[in-house]
This record gives sequence, C-alpha cells and structure tokens, in this order.
Amino acid sequence: MKNKLDTYNFRQMIIDSPNQFRAGFDIAKDVHIPGFFKSIMISGMGGSALPGNIFRIYLNDLFHKDTPDEQPLAIYQNRSYNLPPEAFKDCLNFICSYSGNTEETIASFEEALKHNLPCIGLSSGGKVEEMCLANDIPHIKLPIPFPGFQPRVGTGYFFGVMFQVLVNLGLIRDTTEELLLEVEKMKQSVPDLEEQGKILSKKLVGKTPVVYATPQYKSVAMVWKIKFNENAKTPAFWNFFPELNHNEMVGWTLPQGKFMILMLRDSDTHPRILKRFEITAELLRSKGTDVEMIDMVGASVFEKIFGTILIADFASYYLALEYGQNPTPVDMVEELKALLVA
Repeated sequence: MKNKLDTYNFRQMIIDSPNQFRAGFDIAKDVHIPGFFKSIMISGMGGSALPGNIFRIYLNDLFHKDTPDEQPLAIYQNRSYNLPPEAFKDCLNFICSYSGNTEETIASFEEALKHNLPCIGLSSGGKVEEMCLANDIPHIKLPIPFPGFQPRVGTGYFFGVMFQVLVNLGLIRDTTEELLLEVEKMKQSVPDLEEQGKILSKKLVGKTPVVYATPQYKSVAMVWKIKFNENAKTPAFWNFFPELNHNEMVGWTLPQGKFMILMLRDSDTHPRILKRFEITAELLRSKGTDVEMIDMVGASVFEKIFGTILIADFASYYLALEYGQNPTPVDMVEELKALLVA
C-alpha cells in the first residue's frame, strides 16, 4: 500500500529498478559508433553520474590480471563544465543527463563538439537530444517509466545502455546472459532487501549516516551517501578503508553530534582490510559512536553492488517517511537551478 507521503510512488520505482538492465540492453542493441577507442569518458552530474561509478567497478572486475594480452578499458569520469585531458585522444565520450538539460554536462558536450570528439548522448530528451540530432551524434532515449521519475533510481538504464554500446564496439566481453541471470536472482531478493532497509531506517532516526566501504566498493559508499541526501533529505558522508584509518578515524574522538557508521563489508576483500573493519568498529564504539556492520551478499561483484544499493534505496526511502518527507522531489536542487537562471 502506497504511503500518503509517497505521492510519486517512489517505492515502486525502487522495486521495479532491476527491470532496467534488460531494457537498457534492448534500447542500445543496434547502436554503433565508428572509431578506435582505448578509453571512455562519462560526463554527467548527480544521479546521471552515479552509474559511471558503478559501471567502473563492474568493468574493472571483468579484466583478468593473469591474461597478459588483455588490456583493461580505461574509464574516466567528468563532473564539471570542462572536459579533462583524457577525453581528447582515442576516447569515446558518453554524454549522460537524464533530463537532457544539465548545464555542466551540456557545457562539456559543447566542448566535445567544438573539438570534433566522438560522442554518444544518453537522455530522456532535452537539449542533449537536440544537440545530438543537430550534429548527427548517436542519441539513446532513456525511458520515463513514472511521472516524477528521478535519475538516481535510473542506474540500471544507464548501466545497460553503456554496457551494450561497449559490447557492440567489441571493447568489452559480452556477459549479458550472466547479468540477466543475476538480475533475476536480485528481483527475487527484493522483499528481503526491503526489510533490511526498513529495519536500518529505524536505527538511523535522529542520526547522521556515515558510510564506509572497501577500496573496490568505495563508489557504492558514495551512492549510499547520495541516497540519504536526496531521498531522506538528511546529511550523510562516506569514506573507505584503509585510508580513513590514517585520518578521519581520529575525528571520532570528538564527534560533535549523533552519528551512525554503516560499514559495507565484503568478505572477499584483503584480509588485512577485514581486520581493520573489526578493529575500527571496536574503537569507534569505545568512543560512543554507533556502528552497524552490513555484509555485501552475493556470488558476484554485480550482485554485491546492486543488492547493497537496493538496501540503501529502501533504507533512505523509509527514513524519509520517518522524517515526514516525500522521498521523490529534490526541492533545493530545483531552487538552485532557478536562482542560477535568474
């Protein structure tokens, strides 16, 4: 039953999100772009940038270190108005803006066009689509499955589209069938993941979430932080082991507020990092800070990434309801955009 605060049915957006992967593969199945590429640049902001972080984890996992002839695909990200130097040589530029009107991304796209860089646009419409059509650039139109649909719950579309494009170009191995099997498993897990998120949200009421992860999954910690910011309208922060043991950890001597540390633990990480998880949790608890250990469950990197993100989706959703907030709109973002135009 839909909560009266959830006027856009955000919960259903979360529940349906695993279906986005297959849709993304299908949308991009016939897309090709000529050229020789050693790298990709993903330009995007906010929820349209999140898939780039996650995509990078998955593609890095595909690389076999013990295969000398296999070259990893370099993956760069751009969250600004200007393209970084890596975008200019043997690089395919993905221009990602769900609305199609993100000003930083449009500025980067304009720079790419000025220098005749190979590009592909991903948006639901807007100026990105217009610029693609005007300049004969391939454009992939992303769906709007719900009124008020938010980019931060559209990661599967971006992931599926970018993956399929790279498969079409022969830049990565085609693991589509494996991914679709994992998606089906994930769909079966949604009720359990929702319950985990709901329980976690109760523990978080009145506390600021701080999310810690392993080096491999540090971007997942960042995604968790953003989910709390945008869905629950609350501050949240993130960091990763072992770096945080060399600086941030000391700050918990005098925390200056109520926090809860959420540690995303991966049993397959370096054993010394696992030991750091345990010892750091003990040290932080001794300083009076609450710590919740969250095990990343799954037989693959894909399962661990997206299963853990679904917990964050549900935890932040239910925390929004605890705070009397509608989880969908991001009013301050819209207010800022209006002021920038004025």
